[in-house]
Amino acid sequence: MSDRQPQSALREWRRHMTHPATLASLAGIGAVAGIAGPFGTDALLPLVPRLGYWLVLVTATYGAGVLAGEVLGPRLGRQPAWLRVTAVGSLTGVLVWGVVLGLNLLFFAYLPGPRELPGFLATLFVIALIVTAVLHVAGRHLHPAAPEVPAPTKPPALLERLPLDKRAPLVALSVEDHYVRVRTTKGEELLLMRLGDAIRETDGVRGAQVHRSHWAAFGQVQGARRVGDRAILTMTDGTEIPVSRANVPRIREAGLLPR
Repeated sequence: MSDRQPQSALREWRRHMTHPATLASLAGIGAVAGIAGPFGTDALLPLVPRLGYWLVLVTATYGAGVLAGEVLGPRLGRQPAWLRVTAVGSLTGVLVWGVVLGLNLLFFAYLPGPRELPGFLATLFVIALIVTAVLHVAGRHLHPAAPEVPAPTKPPALLERLPLDKRAPLVALSVEDHYVRVRTTKGEELLLMRLGDAIRETDGVRGAQVHRSHWAAFGQVQGARRVGDRAILTMTDGTEIPVSRANVPRIREAGLLPR
């Protein structure tokens, strides 16, 4: 563990615990508990000492939970939620043991006997786990995770074969002898390769082979018209790409040709 990690955890803990909203909330909860006097504290302590007891107890136990979260949170960020809650709740439970036992000894000169101690500690431990789980669920709803930013789309591999000044969105591919003419929005280039191989390198671009000698990028189609039982696509660069009869349904499904 680096020296910066515990320092950062303590710094965040102090910032949270000294925030006005945190202090006001803890004071309010401590005051309500002090006035109500739960767990028999109304019979054991007068009002002012009882208020002091509950203010210290609420602040110390809450601070223990926050500290446990700051210490373990960064180390468990990618673990399942149940594991994070269990780990933070367990550490919180151990810290709360010390807080409650110390305060009870200070205010009441009381420590549980050997018979009572296991049940007393188990109760505190379970409460710490439940409170940690509730705070975890509440935190997810109050502070939802930021939406993931989609990773930039990788350009199709075919563009890497082109000169830098012609690497741009694909428009169409056409067979010319043993070459494929690659058309982009910045020009065209002849590549010595098969059409099928070139089409495989258009991965990520919405398009299709519309003729045995032609492939078209659907996003670059400017117009489409029927010619008998075939069709013609007019591309954004002015090129006209023929569509064979067998491929007319394909461009119709893509919404490029009226039904």
